[in-house]
Parts: sequence; C-alpha cells; structure tokens
Amino acid sequence: MEINRSRSLPSFRQPSSGERIGVISDTHGLLRPEALEALVGVDRILHAGDIGDPEHLDVLARIAPVTAIRGNIDRGPWAEALPETVSLTSGGLRIHMIHNRKALRVDPDIKGWNVVISGHSHKPGIDATKTTLWLNPGAAGPRRFHLPITLAFLWEDGGRPRAVIRTLQV
Repeated sequence: MEINRSRSLPSFRQPSSGERIGVISDTHGLLRPEALEALVGVDRILHAGDIGDPEHLDVLARIAPVTAIRGNIDRGPWAEALPETVSLTSGGLRIHMIHNRKALRVDPDIKGWNVVISGHSHKPGIDATKTTLWLNPGAAGPRRFHLPITLAFLWEDGGRPRAVIRTLQV
C-alpha cells in the first residue's frame, strides 16, 4: 500500500509544538487510505490492537514509528510477538495501552500514567479525570454497529494530555 502524500488531507495541527501522536485501533485487516492520509505528519503512531494484518504495521511505520499491542482478533506467531499491554513515555506523556479497558486491573494514578488508551468497543471517546485522560480512538477499519470510522490525535499541552477524535470521511 502506497501513501500518496501529494493529495493528503491537511495533517492534524495541535496548539502546542510538542510531539504529535496518532492513535488508531480496530483496523481489523482494513487499513483505509483515509486513515493513512490523516496520520501523515505525526511523530509517532500508537495502534491499540485488533490489527488483523501484520503488514499494516509496516505500512504505518512508513509514516512514523509505531507502537502496537495485540487485540482479541490478532492471532498467530506475528500477533504473539506483540504485547497485550504497553506502558511508555512519549511527548511528555506517561501512556498505558490496553486493548479492552475493562481488563485494566490497576489504578493509573498508582502507576503514574496520565493517559490510558484502549480500543475494542469501537466507540470513540475521550474522558478526562483530574489525573488521567482515557482515550478510545474508535475503529478505523470496517464499520460496525453503525459507529463512525475514527482515529485520534494526542499531545501534551501545558503539562496536561490533550486529545481530539477525527471522523474519517469514507
């Protein structure tokens, strides 16, 4: 799959000058050109599972470095090489990724995470508490449950995590 940068949509612009993180999930073997175009210009891509096709991680890596976790549909040796969860620091944010938020068994405050990213439900959402931003980018793959096709952008602004969900026109 080739990324056509010449006709790309304007890349996401955030109010701060820090690292721009693209967050995608539940592609289920369908890596839409609209998703690739939306991600052009990010500094890092986080995939929250249900990838469906390992080659899609290589395609995403042509845009920016990728960190991915395994989702419930990811099977086989390629998927077993992916972790079920990842904790990382990126762009000044302490991020934890887990495919199904309901499977999280620890308190983000105790772990020091200020962002928890999940997928699985296909329902895009941003929920901010005093200390944690909960981000589900929704699903960027096949449409399910009459939900929109979405991904998200994440960044640090003034010491706080910020995110926006973008609906893809497909």
